[in-house]
Amino acid sequence: MDLPFPAAAAAATAPDAPLICAVPKGRILKELGPLLTRAGATPAADLLDEDSRRLRFETADPGLEMVRVRPFDVATFVALGAAQIGICGADVLLEFDYDQVYAPLDLGIAQCRISVAEPAETAGQDDPRRWSRVTVATKYPNVTRRHFAARGIQAEIVALSGAMELAPTLGLSRLIVDLVASGATLKANGLIETEVIAPVTSRLIVNRTALKTRPEAIGHWIARFRQAMAAA
Repeated sequence: MDLPFPAAAAAATAPDAPLICAVPKGRILKELGPLLTRAGATPAADLLDEDSRRLRFETADPGLEMVRVRPFDVATFVALGAAQIGICGADVLLEFDYDQVYAPLDLGIAQCRISVAEPAETAGQDDPRRWSRVTVATKYPNVTRRHFAARGIQAEIVALSGAMELAPTLGLSRLIVDLVASGATLKANGLIETEVIAPVTSRLIVNRTALKTRPEAIGHWIARFRQAMAAA
């Protein structure tokens, strides 16, 4: 994805300044704690406290600081060089497809999937191969359009940031595309998962410019995270 201005912030960072790692609020962060500790990057305790109003945190290593942002914003912080490294779900990378972001390591945590779902009462009543268009509620418009376009179907997007499961029952859309873990929320709202678009795990990502200007520092943390995974 082209950006409106170059990702130059990382290049301007002083060589001896701490690297900034962007991490997401929510489920990924809860699973990330033990991995950070094994990597020698134990963060300040309130990083894991969702009620903390702080957004920037020190870690056990003076060479690394962390910023806590919304999950969908991690890749943007890294792509634009505000953070040199980050951790986010593969769903975010699929949606935004930033050229400036390199994902060298699959951390294997927060496993889930991007899936298509629809009301259980209508599932299987119509052959999707005959569709020319379909209305879909999602927070993944790019992923959704690409998925259905590959099948020759035009996806008309209803953009929602939450409560996706309500859309079919209230007449907003025929289908939803959303992140699914256990499937319990779908079931509780009368929906069933009909197709998996992509499996999702969390990835360590880096800014490409920063990787060129500070290869030793960033390579050090890639190695530390790789070792932490092996020690699990």
